[in-house]
Parts: sequence; C-alpha cells; structure tokens
Amino acid sequence: MNRVTPSAIRVLVVEDDPVAADAHALYVSRVPGFTVSGTVHSGTDARRHLEAHAVDLLLLDLYLPDGHGLQLVRTLRAAGHTADIIAVTSARDLAMVREGVSLGVVQYVLKPFTFSTLRDRLTRYAEFRAATGEASGQDEVDRAIAALRAPRPAALPKGLTAATLQAVTDVLRAAGSGLTATEAAADVGISRITARRYLEHLVESGRAARAPQYGQVGRPELRYRWSGH
Repeated sequence: MNRVTPSAIRVLVVEDDPVAADAHALYVSRVPGFTVSGTVHSGTDARRHLEAHAVDLLLLDLYLPDGHGLQLVRTLRAAGHTADIIAVTSARDLAMVREGVSLGVVQYVLKPFTFSTLRDRLTRYAEFRAATGEASGQDEVDRAIAALRAPRPAALPKGLTAATLQAVTDVLRAAGSGLTATEAAADVGISRITARRYLEHLVESGRAARAPQYGQVGRPELRYRWSGH
C-alpha cells in the first residue's frame, strides 16, 4: 500500500466482484498521492462507508447487485455527498455516459483495463483537483478541464491494426479455457503467425496470460487466456 499523507486523495472502491475489487484497490494503492479508504461490493455498503468515513473519490462499478451505479450517485448527491466519481464499466452506451456526466462523473474507465490506464486517469484527476484559485483567463480554465481528458491511445506496434486486435480480443475473452494461436487464427480468419503477434501484444499489455499446453506429441503450444484486467 502507498504511504498515506495528509493530502492523499481518499478512494472508495465500489465493485461487486471481490477479485476485481481487490485488483482495483491494489492499482489505486500503487499511484502516489492516493490511498484506499475502503473496498465495498454493493451500493448499500458504499452508502454506509460514506456515512462513517471521509472519501474524496469513488471508483464505481456501474453494475451492482442492489442497483445501478448511476442511481447510487443520484442517492449520494441527494444526501449531500460530494465525492467525485470515476465510473468503471464494460458498458459502451453513450447515452449512459452523458447521463453520468450530468451527475458529476468525471471519468469513465472501460473494463477490462490495465494499471497504466487507471494510473493515467487518477493522475489526471489529481491534476484537475489541484487546480485552485481564480483563473487568469480562458486558457487557464481550458487547461484545468483538459487535465481530465485522456490522451490519444498509444500507437500499436507496426503491422498491427485496431480492428484485428479487437477481433482477437473478442475471441479470447469469449474462450473461457483460453486459446492457442492456431485456434485464434481459425476463429478470426488470419494466419497463425499473425494471431500469435496479437496474442503476444495482449500479454505484453497485461490483458492476457500465456502458459505452455502439454500432452501432445512434439513441442508444446502456448495457450493464451484473458486476464480480465
């Protein structure tokens, strides 16, 4: 865990999946200037925690066992809680994004995500939060707001395309027991060598894991599994 300082931003992780909640809390604890206030798995527990502890930021899953995350935000606002919200969700409904913005959601992070993705969002949030005093002009206001904007996605390695990467990602996520490069190639309609390049990229970016598959004649083939984060 990172060392708590008087100015540390206190984060409550609200996530129904205990494994994901622990991973998100670990990610937060690794970012300087942030500390984990607690980890809860429902909207009810989030409200209880906020009644007992000071919290600056919620890392909020939008699909909770006792209601939608945005409904929780409405309830918190009505009760006078002013903690900022970073929404964590697999939903890509832009209408929901707009609704969240109207309720004060300052950032959206799409699942699954890597530590570097969340670190970037938290760092930008800290920059936004640190802006104080009176702006000297429009440029300073624009810079404060721009701190919350995500940068352009990192360029893919040469020869890889976003469309094929998404296709490989989709088949890997759907394969509960994992896939070999040969199986991924057949599912996507690309060569085995090409599939392996994309799978290796997912491993290097922390979104997949690989292990040798034994039990067959000859050299064991690598099996890739979606890591979930």
